[in-house]
This record gives sequence, C-alpha cells and structure tokens, in this order.
Amino acid sequence: MDFVGIPSLITLPTERILSRGLKMYVVESKGGAIVCMLFSLFFLGTWPAILTLLERRGRLPQHTYLDYTITNLLAAVIIAFTFGEIGKSTPEQPNFLIQLSQDNWPSVLFAMAGGIVLSVGNLSTQYAWAFVGLSVTEVITSSITVVIGTTLNYFLDDKINRAEILFPGVGCFLIAVCLGSAVHASNAADNKAKLGNLSDVHKNGTGAGTSVTIVETYPNAVAMKDPENVTGTKERAKFGTAEFLVELESRRSIKVFGKSTFIGLSITFFAGVCFSLFSPAFNLATNDQWHTLKHAFNLATNDQWRTLKHGVPHLSVYTAFFYFSASCFVVATILNISFLYYPILKLPRSSLKAYLSDWNGRDWNGRGWAFLAGLLCGFGNGLQFMGGQAAGYAAADAVQALPLVSTFWGILIFGEYRKSSRRTYVFLVGMLSMFIAAVGVLMASSGHRK
Repeated sequence: MDFVGIPSLITLPTERILSRGLKMYVVESKGGAIVCMLFSLFFLGTWPAILTLLERRGRLPQHTYLDYTITNLLAAVIIAFTFGEIGKSTPEQPNFLIQLSQDNWPSVLFAMAGGIVLSVGNLSTQYAWAFVGLSVTEVITSSITVVIGTTLNYFLDDKINRAEILFPGVGCFLIAVCLGSAVHASNAADNKAKLGNLSDVHKNGTGAGTSVTIVETYPNAVAMKDPENVTGTKERAKFGTAEFLVELESRRSIKVFGKSTFIGLSITFFAGVCFSLFSPAFNLATNDQWHTLKHAFNLATNDQWRTLKHGVPHLSVYTAFFYFSASCFVVATILNISFLYYPILKLPRSSLKAYLSDWNGRDWNGRGWAFLAGLLCGFGNGLQFMGGQAAGYAAADAVQALPLVSTFWGILIFGEYRKSSRRTYVFLVGMLSMFIAAVGVLMASSGHRK
C-alpha cells in the first residue's frame, strides 16, 4: 500500500506507520503492554487502601462508594475522548464517537456485563476489607480472579499465551488463596488472644469478657483518638496492641467485633468470583470470539463506511471501556442509594441529603480521597485492558499482583500483622512469596495478539 508524500525508502511495515499517526492510537508492542500493566498494578493496588482508610476513620461505605464511582466513570470518559479520539478514524478502527452510533450492541452488552460484575465485586470487597483485612482480601480475590479468569482468557485469546508457563503460574495463585485464608485465620486467633488478655486485666471478678463487651466496659480506651493519628490525638495506642484494636473498633463504620470469620471469607470469595468474570467479558466485547456482531454494516453514517466488507468492526478498547464503566456506575449508584436507606451489616441509616453534605470532618477531606480512589481504579482498569489487547488478557491478569501493593499499604498505614505470632508471619511470608513467583511466571507467558 502506498501513501502520498511518504518516500518509498521508508521500510517500516504499513501497520506500524498507521499506528504512529494515521489511525487511532492502540498499544501494539509487548513493551508498551508491560508499561501499561506496571502503572495499572500500582493504581489498582493503591485505591483499596484509600477506601479502607476512609472506613477506618468512620465514613460510611455507602457515601464513599458513591463518590468513588463518579470519578471512576470520569476516568473512562477521559480515556475515551483522548486515546479513543487520537489519530484518523478508519473503517476497520473507527474512533470513539463514531463507534457510539454503530450497530454493535452484542459487544456492548458483553462490555456492560463485565462492568456489572466488577461493580458488585468492588462493592463486596469494601465490606470484606473490614472483616478480613486489606492484605488478605486482595490476595484471595486476586488469586481467584487469576485461577478462573486467566483460564477463560487463555482459551478466548486462541491460546496465544504459553500454556506450559501460564498454568503453573495459575497453580501458584491457587496456593496463594489457601495461604491467604491461613493468614487470616491465624491473625484472627492472635487478635482474639490479645483482646482476651485485655479483658483479663480489667475483668470484674467473673472471669468473663468478650470482644464486644471490651468496647462497652472500657470507655477510657475507646475515648482515645483515631489510630490513623487524626489531628488532636493525645495518646495513641501502638499498632498491633489490644488497645489499638479497641480504638479501631470504636471509630470504624463497620463493626466487626463478635462477627464470624465465615462472614468475611464468604464475602471475599464471592467478590473473587465476580472479579474473575469481568476480564473475559471485556475480552469478548473487544474481540468478538463468538461472532455475535452482524455482518451487515449499519449504513446510516457517512458514505465512507460503505467500503467496509467484513461487517461491523470490533469495539475498540476505549469504547468498550466506556460502556463497561457506564454500567459499573449505574449498578453502583442504584445499590448504594438503596443501602443508604436499607443498610446491611447493621450500618447506620443515611439519606441522599446526608450524603451530599458529607465532607467527613473539619480536619481532612474524606470526599476528596474517595474521588482520588475512583480515578486510580478507573485509570488502572483502563491501562489493564489496553495492555491485554496487545499481549493477551491472560497475561494482563498479571496486574492481579496488586495485593503486593495493598499489603505494603496495609502494613505501613494500618499496622496489619503488627505484634502477631510467628505462625502468622510464616503464613504471610509464604503467601507473598508464592504470589510474587506466580506473577513472574504469568508475565513470562505473555504472547502477542495478531
């Protein structure tokens, strides 16, 4: 194919010439895909820490998630109107605005289905973080995502990833799930022992004392300020102590003392199953492996489209991500507005009026942090999909290394696993080591989409 004004001495392949300026921008190289995954990894590992911080400071999760979902959609809009509009639109790769008017509803529905399961999964993890902890929740959900989602993506991507490398990595993730459950069980036992010791110190002669009565019996401990060191702290309990656990319980919005471990793990596993489905659904939306798009193109647009002989073009990553995020926004808004008036897990009731006026305190901006979390999650998901379209969505699931980032924030900010038993530390090190190995193996299986 010749281009007017381009010297014949230029030997770059036509596809690369197009991708550099004459058609819509797409990530095509393996190196570019890896860069997208690394940024995605950091963003997706950081936003859960922000929402956890807000819950621990007492902000209602319904309020936080409504804020988060607004900027999560905003990130998709920004990506669509920048990357999705860069370059010249072609019949094979139309730009974002042109694709909005095309007859591509089968693919749109797949993208929206992916957004729905992601929204439900994210909403579930917001409650799971309180029960199980940030680190373990992220490890278990991410591992389930890889075990199920990566396997589905491998077959959907026509096996472009190396199976002999990919599936041993999936096996490592499965082991990480088991170790993550063991970490939580061991840490829960450690916390119970700490609270039992505190109860023994202050017991009234009956020998009785439970996690719930500690908060009611020792107002001096509860009166201490926020363990995240909010302005005005007079005496701050040390991370990992029983006093710290009592302070945290007194301030946080989701009360977990006296709740069964099974509740937290059940929510976590449910969220993991939801997460395992959103990437395969997005894969189907952008690559149409099931050939659901019509073979007769909608000619209600400009005459230039009459030259297209192969039917409706596949959704671009940017268009699919817009529909994906729009459905995520709608579901999250409906559910959280419902939870304002009919809360779950015995949370306080709220209202739209209370939500709109909730900036959560004079000393810090809870709403601003929630907005930031939504942007990080939105750009993180978008970059994951951009990398997956280039190197295969199975390899892009390597961003499920996000618990490594979340665990760092959990230990640094929230004092998770401080003063725990040696058994808990052994399980924790084993879990993270297996997780690191699994991610390395998964990245090594990367292929290249033709």
